[in-house]
Order: sequence, then C-alpha cells, then structure tokens
Amino acid sequence: MKTFLIDGNNLIGKIKTLFALQQKDKQSSREQLVFLLEKYFKNRKNKGIVYFDGFQSTAVASNYIKIKYSQNQTADDIIREDISQTKNRKNLIVVSSDSALSNFARACSCEVIKSEVYFANYLQSKTNESESGIIDKLNNRKDEFKKLFGVKEE
Repeated sequence: MKTFLIDGNNLIGKIKTLFALQQKDKQSSREQLVFLLEKYFKNRKNKGIVYFDGFQSTAVASNYIKIKYSQNQTADDIIREDISQTKNRKNLIVVSSDSALSNFARACSCEVIKSEVYFANYLQSKTNESESGIIDKLNNRKDEFKKLFGVKEE
C-alpha cells in the first residue's frame, strides 16, 4: 500500500479556483481540497495524509484521509519528519512542487509528484471523467429510461 504525503498549501496554490478562494477564506480552501482528496481516496487502497501550515481553526471532517497541521513548524518540516520516521520509504509518494522538500524526498527513496501534475492526473481528470462520463452514459440510455418510466414518444 502506498501512502501519499500531500503538501496541502502547495497543492492549493496549483489549483486556480482553490488559490483564489484561499485569498478570501483559507479555511474554505482547505475544506474544498479535502473534499477533492476524499473523492479520490474513497475507493482506493492507498492512504493519504494532507499537511497544512499552522494551526487548525475549525475541524475538517474526513473519513478517507488524515489531516495534519504543522502548529509552530512548517508543513514541509512535518513531512520531512514523517519521511524520516518511515521504515519503508519506497511506499511513500510525496506530492509537492517545493524543490527542497522534493529533493529531500528523492534522497530518501520516495516517489515525488509535482502538485500541478497530481492535480491534473489524479484529481482533475477523475472529477471531469466521472461527471461527464455519467452524463454521457445517461444520455445514451434515454430510450431505456423512457420505457422504464412509461414515457410515450410524441
């Protein structure tokens, strides 16, 4: 099982809508990111841990990912500590575009995925695929639904 260590603020900075939201309401941007991550990890065997800088203001509920706040440290420092304390680091995937953190993770034999790549390949494509895919499938089954619900053709 792989464990994704996600630099939350870094990832928010790479998602235009969340970055704009963060400028107005930091808590809401965190909640929206957790929502996106929940959708991804819901049906996966992999684990996800998202790290946020600072203190928790309001609890963000999550059933499928763990949320860590850095308190008086940086999120990068907490991620480094977690990498250092992990025995099998080859099972870790660090999601960050921060060069220093990425270099540290690679030196520790972790896989690294840039935040913008992670969003585009793991979060965004799954969201778009699921919504548009479902709509297409439903549109292709119109006749079947009409028969099922007794709708007569005009």
